[in-house]
Amino acid sequence: MRRENLFPNDVALFYITEIVLALEYLHKQKIAYRDLKPENLLVAADGHMKITDFGFAKQINDDRTFTLCGTPEYLAPEIIMSIGHNHGVDWWALGILIFEMLAGYPPFYDQNPYEVYRRITVGYFDFPAQISINGRKLITGLLESDLSKRLGCMVNTAEDVKNHPWFRGVDWVMVSAKKIQPPWVPELTSNTDF
Repeated sequence: MRRENLFPNDVALFYITEIVLALEYLHKQKIAYRDLKPENLLVAADGHMKITDFGFAKQINDDRTFTLCGTPEYLAPEIIMSIGHNHGVDWWALGILIFEMLAGYPPFYDQNPYEVYRRITVGYFDFPAQISINGRKLITGLLESDLSKRLGCMVNTAEDVKNHPWFRGVDWVMVSAKKIQPPWVPELTSNTDF
């Protein structure tokens, strides 16, 4: 992603579908990942997505946790405001990730981390022209500060995300079975090539 700067919609869609399924699985296990960002995502030898670095992951049952952890640009407002958080922070971070994949930069970026926090808590950001209407609606639904309205946090959890129009035409069974052709497969010289 750093080399490409941003992805075309179909490439971002491929990677995001796999991440959605990974988050859905983790949340069913009552695990909040809490550190979703490009640096923790790898493309495996077969071209499919792998999530790494579970150092901030935490099992959260039906309560909240108050640990301040994560990367400033990806923190949900409930983490910054220390009001307690749960699995919803992963859906917020997914919104940031989609924005960054499609725009080439995160929505609340600033050189000063405290300004990043202020921007996140205010919640204002601008979309670049290349992000589609459905992409904007998905991102806006994920970057909702009210947990009762944030996509992924309502009664249908991940299904609300998966049923969003940006994912129209996605065969989630095929994605889960890794039957969708990846947009890029790394060229490896050996089985130990990393």
